[in-house]
Amino acid sequence: MWESIFLTVAATAGNNIGKVLQKKGTVILPPLSLKLKVVRAYASNRPWLIGFLMDIFGALLMLRALSLAPVSVIQPVSGCGLAILSIFSHFYLKEVMNVVDWMGITLAGIGTIGVGAGGEEQKASSISTLHLPWLACGVAFLFVLLNGWLRIYRRQRREQELMHSEVVEEIIYGLESGILFGIASVISKMGFVFLEQGFPALLVPICISISICCSASGFVYQTRGLKHGRAVVVSTCAAVASIVTGVLAGMLALGERLPESPTSRSWLLLGWLLIVSGVILLVTSTRLVHFLPRKWRPVERRHLSSLRNREASSNPSTIIQTATLHHLVTSPSKAKA
Repeated sequence: MWESIFLTVAATAGNNIGKVLQKKGTVILPPLSLKLKVVRAYASNRPWLIGFLMDIFGALLMLRALSLAPVSVIQPVSGCGLAILSIFSHFYLKEVMNVVDWMGITLAGIGTIGVGAGGEEQKASSISTLHLPWLACGVAFLFVLLNGWLRIYRRQRREQELMHSEVVEEIIYGLESGILFGIASVISKMGFVFLEQGFPALLVPICISISICCSASGFVYQTRGLKHGRAVVVSTCAAVASIVTGVLAGMLALGERLPESPTSRSWLLLGWLLIVSGVILLVTSTRLVHFLPRKWRPVERRHLSSLRNREASSNPSTIIQTATLHHLVTSPSKAKA
């Protein structure tokens, strides 16, 4: 179990740090295209190339971790990517961190240890193909419900001639993107479970391909939410929805169970709670810090907003996972505008 935990931490570190390096490298690069001159420019850019290789390596490590442990363990631990990214941004990008950031990092780290300690007894049961249609129908029904809710609020907004998006829209887009990110991990795990049960090995690349499509769709919903709403709301909902979806879908569709020992079960549940709390603190730290005493507030919070605006427009094809949004988007006031 601990091997899969370490692999997940390394994978999410590679994914998040790799994307930061890629976006840093695109500052002086043209928009990505298949033109030979543009491809050479990207390949010769050291930060972008290192970030790209780290991103790919992280994805491979994540697949390995999913093949060793249940999704209900891997998905929550992957939420620690934001904590790792915060530390990397503090020491490498010289960004100022506040007390809430450090509290979030601490909670995520303790939660990871709790998941590792409580997940020792977890064993995934054999999957039943009868569960898969129920999972697909459940996700489809949830999306129909969320999109119907979104259309109702859009109609009301048009009738009231409101120009700004409401918090309901931000929550819906965040939930939809997070659900898709969580389902992507579950589908990847399905491929390995099918292989263990003696199904054809061809199902593994098929499941991984479907997982990539789900991640890409999640990125589309996430981008819509960031375009029409506040990043702090969208990214928080997406992060929590991704963890909850991975845990519930892993238990319902893949036959994963909680540990039988009360102590291990308590450690696992506590780990989930601490990781989710840490992620929420990290994503909302710029707002929560204003409620702290003045002596605990940083003098300046450097977001490198102008750099990120240029990068976002020059490289829209990069899929940014939820855990990286807090350090890759503009400040809350600019995002709302």
